[in-house]
Amino acid sequence: MPKKILTGVVTSDKANKTITVSVERKYSHPVLKKVVKVRKKYNAHDEKNKYKIGDTVSIIESKPFSKNKKFQVMDGSK
Repeated sequence: MPKKILTGVVTSDKANKTITVSVERKYSHPVLKKVVKVRKKYNAHDEKNKYKIGDTVSIIESKPFSKNKKFQVMDGSK
């Protein structure tokens, strides 16, 4: 099964070697037929503490680093 790749914005970089990424997706509501925006936060492993708040990054699913951290940073742009 292929690994999930998500793109989002860094919302927190306070923890050591960890960033919080907010990923936004849009979908059409089945009953209301309205486009709905949903945001979800993911903790991702950032080995070199390279990314700061506001950066756009791609994260990829990987082995669990901790209880909540199951993604790692693939690449990003400032």
